[in-house]
Amino acid sequence: MAMTEQIQTTDVVIVGAGMVGLCAALAIARSGLQVTVIEGRSEAHLAAKLQQKPESDKLHQYDNRVSALTRASENIFRNLNAWQSISEYRVCGYTDMRVWDGQGSASIDFSCTQLYQDNLGHIVENSVVVAALLAQCKAQGIKLCCDTQVQAMAEIDESSADNSEQTYNQLVTCQQKNNTEAESAKEQLLKFKTKLVVGADGALSKVRQLATIELYQRDYQHHAIVATVRTTEQNQRTAWQCFTSDGPLAFLPLSNPNLSSIVWSTSADNAKSLMQMSDDEFAKALALNFESRLGEVCEVSTRAVFPLSERRAKDYVKKGVVLIGDAAHTIHPLAGQGVNLGLLDAAELGDVLQLALKRAENIGDITVLKRFERARYSENLKMALAMQGFKTLFDMNNAPVTIARNIGMRLFDRITPVKQHVISEAMGLSGKLPSLANAIS
Repeated sequence: MAMTEQIQTTDVVIVGAGMVGLCAALAIARSGLQVTVIEGRSEAHLAAKLQQKPESDKLHQYDNRVSALTRASENIFRNLNAWQSISEYRVCGYTDMRVWDGQGSASIDFSCTQLYQDNLGHIVENSVVVAALLAQCKAQGIKLCCDTQVQAMAEIDESSADNSEQTYNQLVTCQQKNNTEAESAKEQLLKFKTKLVVGADGALSKVRQLATIELYQRDYQHHAIVATVRTTEQNQRTAWQCFTSDGPLAFLPLSNPNLSSIVWSTSADNAKSLMQMSDDEFAKALALNFESRLGEVCEVSTRAVFPLSERRAKDYVKKGVVLIGDAAHTIHPLAGQGVNLGLLDAAELGDVLQLALKRAENIGDITVLKRFERARYSENLKMALAMQGFKTLFDMNNAPVTIARNIGMRLFDRITPVKQHVISEAMGLSGKLPSLANAIS
C-alpha cells in the first residue's frame, strides 16, 4: 500500500466533527485563528441529512439519536448562523414537560408560559445539527480532514521560544484514507504542527488517551435504548418522563405530532430482554411502562442500545491540549443536558482564546487554558452530581422513600418561584454564560 506524507501548520487542530467539535471550530474561527478539524467519518456521511427532503410522516426517516437543545444552545447556533438551516429542516419546539414517579402518584409539570417564553427548548436530530454546522464550516473556509484518524501526538520542543510568542508546540500525526477509486490503495500520513489540540472526539477520546489525562469513571448500571415511535395520541409538544422501578423512560416530541423519540434507561438485563423482543412486544412493554399516556404505541423504528457511565477527566487541559464535550465529561441522559454542556464548553473555549489573542498570549499556554477549565469544570461537575442524585433517589423503591419522594415532588410542583428558577437555569436563561450563549441583541 502506497503511503505519502504531508506536514502542515495550523493554529488549532480539533479532533472530532460532531456537534461539539464543529461548534468549537466555528466559535474559535471567529477570532481569526486558522482551524483544522480531524474526523474519522466521511464528509458525505456528515452532510447527508440536509441533502435529503425532510418527510415528517415517515418514522424511519428520523434518526434515533436526538438532543433536547436548551435556549442557550439555540442562541449559540443562532450566533454561529447555523440555526436557520436547522429550523428549516426539522425541529420540534416543546412547550411543556411532565415528570412523574411511576411508583407513586406525584408529578411535576413545567410550562413555557411560566417564564413567558414560546417554548422550553427544541428536540432536534443530532445529524441535522451536524450537517448544518458542517455547512457553516465549509462556508467559512474551515479545513475539514475526513476519513482521518489521529495516530499520535507529541510536544514540540520550544525551550528557546519566548512564552508570549504564538509557537507551534504540538505535532499531531494522522492517517487519512483516500476514497477515490483511482487512489483506493493509497493512504496518506498527515502531520500538523499546531498551537492547540482540542479533543472533541467523544467518550472514548483518543486525544485524552494520547495526552495521558486520567479519567474518573462510574458505571450507572443502566443501558439506554433509543428508538422513534408512533403513538395513537399526539405528543402535545410535551417532553414526558416517567421514573419507572427500573429506570427513567422519556418520550420526546418530534415535528410529526404522532411521533416521539424515546430514551429508555434501564438495567442491563432488562435492556437485553427488551432488545430481544419483537417490535409488537416492545411496543406493548413501552406503552405499559409509560402508562399509555399517549395511547398505544403502534409503530417502532430500529432500536439501538448503549451502556451509560459517568466519566470525568481529572483535568480538562494540559499544555497545548484541551478536552471538551464527552471527551471531558459524560452524564446520565435523564435530564438531556449532556450535549448542552458540551456546546457551552465550545462557546467558552472560543471566549477564552479570543481574550488570549487580545492580550497577545500563547493560546496553548497552560495559564490560558486553565481559565477555560475553571469556567467549565465546576459547572459540569455540578450537573453530574445532580444527575447522580436524581438517579439514586429514584432507584430506591422502598415504601418510606417512595412516600417521601412523592411528598417532595408535590411540594416542589406547588412552589412556582422555585420551579421558575430551576427551569430558567435548565434553559440557559440565567447565570453567567459564554458570549455566544446570549441572545442576539
